[in-house]
Amino acid sequence: MTGGAGFIGSNLVDALVARGDEVETIDNVSTGKRANLEGAMAAGAMLHELDIRDADGVDRVFERFAPEVVFHLAAQIDVRHSVRDPAVDAMINVVGAITLLEAARAHGTRRFVNSSTGGGLYGDTALLPTPEDAPVRPMAPYGQGKLASEGYCGLYARLHGLSTISLRYGNVYGPRQDIHGEAGVAAIFCGRLVDGRAPTVFGDGRQTRDWVEVSDVVAANLLAASSELTGPVNIGRGRETSVLDLLGALREVGAARGLTLAAPEFAPARLGEVQRSWLDVTRARDELGWVADMQLDTGLERILASL
Repeated sequence: MTGGAGFIGSNLVDALVARGDEVETIDNVSTGKRANLEGAMAAGAMLHELDIRDADGVDRVFERFAPEVVFHLAAQIDVRHSVRDPAVDAMINVVGAITLLEAARAHGTRRFVNSSTGGGLYGDTALLPTPEDAPVRPMAPYGQGKLASEGYCGLYARLHGLSTISLRYGNVYGPRQDIHGEAGVAAIFCGRLVDGRAPTVFGDGRQTRDWVEVSDVVAANLLAASSELTGPVNIGRGRETSVLDLLGALREVGAARGLTLAAPEFAPARLGEVQRSWLDVTRARDELGWVADMQLDTGLERILASL
């Protein structure tokens, strides 16, 4: 696995360890945290502090352990950073993915599960909810890079017979997401609630997202690893929720804990962010056998409990 010390990755590591799998993860710990893996490492999981752009280092890990399944989650995930520095974004999200695919090919990996993006790929589309075969029009280099990584997954399937799947996530949220980070608005808002600070809303707050809780995303990854399904698959709740509605749900969840959410402060809309995102998850349900179970209020409660 790559990105195992991160938010989604560490939750997936825990699930793999819990079912008895041998887990090796590559993570440069630039945004991930070793603390996220303490329990898993105590149970035998291994962390290799390594950048996915280091082809020689990655190859040595693969040569030693010959992984049956690769979950590729390491990424540069900040849309704004990708706009400021698209070359670095591409080096991590495109070249890094190629490095992993090549190592997987060279060392006999059976299955490659690639983490991609939904809203970041489809852009501002009139086709809502948006299926996988909708026109792809990224609004930022982040989405463009993820599209390229999906393309290389398809190429390695055609050229080398490597079984690949790309999971196009909605807006993932849940425990271990960085409440002080640049991405992950649900966790950031939860942090503001706990700290008694006003949340910042960029734009008018009517922009929508398809929020999906991390435990559901972990379940999708596990199903994808055992499936033969290939190509892109949307992973979301299949529901459109505005930022203002997210705040409303958080306000109610906080009130049940005796916490008061301050009125939001509004800031200008950010370059490269889409107005509406709502994923059609029919393929995930019918072909992967996956549906999102976690309700938004319950998911927000899980974040607050973890804080």
